[in-house]
Amino acid sequence: MRTMNRIFYFFLLCGVLFSLAGQAAVIQGKTLEQTTSEPLVGATVHLENTTFHAVSGLDGSYSLRNVPAGTYTLRVHFLSYRPIVRQVIISGGETVTVDALLEPDTRQTLQEVTVRAGRDGGSEQTSRHLERHADQVLNSVSGKAIQLSPDLTVANVIQRVSGISVERNSNGDGQYAIVRGMDKRYNYTLVNGVKIPSPDNKYRYVPLDIFPSELLERLEVYKTLTPSMEGDAIGGAVNLVMKEAAERPMFSAQVSTGYSELFMERPFMGYSWNSVAAKSPYERNGNQYNATSGDFSKTTATYKRQSPPPNLLGGFSWGNRFWDRKLGVVVAGSYQNTYRGSNSLFFDSETVDTLRGVTLTKLNQRQYSEQQRRMGLHTNIDFRLNPRHKFQWYNAWINLVNSQIRDVQTTQLTIGGYDPALGNATLEYSTRSRVTRQQIFNSTLQGRHQLSDPFSVHWAAVYSIATNKAPDQTLIPLAGERRHFVDTPTTIQDGYRRWEHNTDTDLAGYLHLTYLSTLGGMPVEWKAGGLYRDKQRNNFYNNYQLRPANLQARYGVDFTSYDQIDWTVQNPRGSVATALNFDASEKTSAGYLQGKLLPERWEIIGGVRLEHNVQGYKMKFPIGEDRPDGGQTTTDVLPSLNLKYKASTRTNLRASYFRSVNRPGFFEIVPYRIVQEEYQERGNPDLRRAIADNVDVRYEFFPSLTNQFMAGAFYKNIQDPIEYTLQRDAVRGQDTYYSPGNFGNARNLGIELDFIQYFRRFGIKANYTFTDSRITTAKSKRIRNTAGDLETITVSQTRPLYGQSAHIANLTILYKHNGWDGQVAASYTGDRINTVSQFVDNDLWQKGFVQMDAAVEKTFGNSLVLFAKASNLLNTPMEVYIKNASSKNEGIPYQDLSGKTVMRKDFYQRTYLLGIRYKLQ
Repeated sequence: MRTMNRIFYFFLLCGVLFSLAGQAAVIQGKTLEQTTSEPLVGATVHLENTTFHAVSGLDGSYSLRNVPAGTYTLRVHFLSYRPIVRQVIISGGETVTVDALLEPDTRQTLQEVTVRAGRDGGSEQTSRHLERHADQVLNSVSGKAIQLSPDLTVANVIQRVSGISVERNSNGDGQYAIVRGMDKRYNYTLVNGVKIPSPDNKYRYVPLDIFPSELLERLEVYKTLTPSMEGDAIGGAVNLVMKEAAERPMFSAQVSTGYSELFMERPFMGYSWNSVAAKSPYERNGNQYNATSGDFSKTTATYKRQSPPPNLLGGFSWGNRFWDRKLGVVVAGSYQNTYRGSNSLFFDSETVDTLRGVTLTKLNQRQYSEQQRRMGLHTNIDFRLNPRHKFQWYNAWINLVNSQIRDVQTTQLTIGGYDPALGNATLEYSTRSRVTRQQIFNSTLQGRHQLSDPFSVHWAAVYSIATNKAPDQTLIPLAGERRHFVDTPTTIQDGYRRWEHNTDTDLAGYLHLTYLSTLGGMPVEWKAGGLYRDKQRNNFYNNYQLRPANLQARYGVDFTSYDQIDWTVQNPRGSVATALNFDASEKTSAGYLQGKLLPERWEIIGGVRLEHNVQGYKMKFPIGEDRPDGGQTTTDVLPSLNLKYKASTRTNLRASYFRSVNRPGFFEIVPYRIVQEEYQERGNPDLRRAIADNVDVRYEFFPSLTNQFMAGAFYKNIQDPIEYTLQRDAVRGQDTYYSPGNFGNARNLGIELDFIQYFRRFGIKANYTFTDSRITTAKSKRIRNTAGDLETITVSQTRPLYGQSAHIANLTILYKHNGWDGQVAASYTGDRINTVSQFVDNDLWQKGFVQMDAAVEKTFGNSLVLFAKASNLLNTPMEVYIKNASSKNEGIPYQDLSGKTVMRKDFYQRTYLLGIRYKLQ
């Protein structure tokens, strides 16, 4: 009987509970921006005087569950928007839908031409809005996405954009962008719409790893051009939009620390790079001074092997408006001190007789240790004189110091009794210390003036300077031997001390005139304007050859550390009489006429740009070159047409055509000759600019204003593309050298898919690009002629453009719930040519790879955030190979002869970061 009673009461209790649960309601809905119906992510929703609360998800939705019957006050709050209050009556177990349409704060006013009043320029909504309403094909990465991502530099951020891969530096970080399979030389970089000079000592392109990502409000990539944009971008233009003054007081700061797994496995090798002599003896004492060994500090040869301290990163931003909101000020800074490196295998090779492929001659086992100190500071001041006149003054200072030691052990594979079975070989050792200081400063003063209702003027005056300094580079080589698997350094070989620096200075003026009118009742926006830029560049190079004072001194006997070595200077006045000492200049004048027609559902932007360019150089110490000074003058007419058809309120169809150019770098046309460590390099004064005709189409669908699907195709026909190849000396046929050249015509085509979808707690960002390019160049091939003699002939071979990957893909999975934000991001870059070879079928290819990174953060209240980031989770190596194998390489380490020859393999290991962020607004 008791058992039956217990069963009865159990079912009775269950019935009561289910009855109560059935009376509990669900309040759900979406938080949206009133004027655009865009979802607001992260809005706070709560029932007053209760514990029921929620945060809107990635699609703007929220849900409050198990709400008992009653009358409630629902409050919705989102930063920079007016809160709203709604009365909600719950009578039973129903589901009540309450959508909250939030109105921007009335104090919000126009921030810039492309961003509407009240819109956060760094939000996901703004980036999607810009892509949708842009005049041309555009991709944008929001500041919010950058903040949540694992990426610490702009170069790593940009790899998430469709159609873009990155070229990495020696520690595995991204450095240069390759847009749509077009090498870094075919793109240019803007800061707030203004082109900046490059600190690179040879080329025009800007290393994107110099920019800390936290200074950005968003990142924009223009894949097509309009006449109002500079025309030297065949691949695209990268625009860094820096933080602007907010409409209310704002302050944020963050600090983080972390470590690289690489230095958990081996020590970090460093030296006191802060005390390196900035100037060579030649610069300090004059060109008649004879340097002695006492003029060279021991600092660059005094190395320490130890565990590095943890990485340290920090940043802040502050902004406010004053004087009745007329004056806006923002100041932001960033500091990153990181320790990175790699373990690398690198093979030297030669082409032997008529054998297919290459014969490996040396195995270099290299360890890189790098300390990077990256600093950035920018200020933006805007003054609204009245609704018709606005002035803005922007200043940015970016600095990157990279202290690197490369420690190498080389095994001779073809001489010196190489016998891996017995453990015998001839060895070489070398240690190179180098500190590189790169810096960019930009100051831009601009004004926007609405002179009348139809007529406005935008002008800008720009001063920019980029510098690169590499003082007192030091190389110390030693001979060595391996006997019965024991490796021993022996005697000292000749070394060097080298100074290099260069400066690139721009003075530029921009003018844009806009006039609004109608044509046949159709609105028309006419624009005209142009620019003038005076660029001055200078390069300095000085090299001192050093020889050990005691040629028989042996390691471990006569010295035990490199700072104990005594040297004699072989060239006391240094080697300055080289083509690496030169001055260069470039004067660019441009004008354009552009019209924007707005018939129903259409946007038609077309016009023409005229660019006149005078580029020159003068060698400071000519040594018999045929053309110690010279230059090029070009005039280009660059038409363009961008069409956008609005098939519906959510759908765009785009088509565009534009002509663009790519001019040689300053250093490329100087007739220099440099004997590098692995090859000879030469300039080419006859190098011509490349000209491209570009066609794009794209379908854009925006199911909501944060989700999107885009599918596009592009085609580029390039005349006289510029590529570096190994070439043969026309006079001394046995000599080969690495040099830029023009190679007929090339074509490049591809498709792009871009998808973003947010759910309540999850989001997916995915893109895929297929690219196919073709270029035909002359290659060398060795044969035996009819007389049986070895002969080199020239044949044509078709290959992809340098740096172009057939397949590029990105996938990011996002999660947001209850103050947690997380993401896992994977990037795939397919096989691509790393170095173009002189010989048929011997191009060096970089193997396709997947890089996976992750980040997570937890928000406490409205201001405090803890975050963690991890990069290179798969420890993906960078591998370079040749697509064939030679039997001559049988038995060589790290070669499996399975149809390819491994030429290089770099391992970087994982890095981790843990930090805290505080934000007050």
